[in-house]
Amino acid sequence: MSKVTFNEEKCKGCELCVSVCPKKIIALADRINSSGYRPAEVKQMDLCIGCAFCATICPDVVIKVEK
Repeated sequence: MSKVTFNEEKCKGCELCVSVCPKKIIALADRINSSGYRPAEVKQMDLCIGCAFCATICPDVVIKVEK
């Protein structure tokens, strides 16, 4: 199973990762980070296929995918 982690403090909530996820399991969190943004998070990690599209498109390199 793959594991995706986000550096929530650096995430600006641009939603690019949300738009490219083929499983549609990434969404913005309900909480706010210290910069005032809603960071992205994986809602259903068990459905993640580890494609790393999210990490590839992230302009701020805040996503790490482990297989």
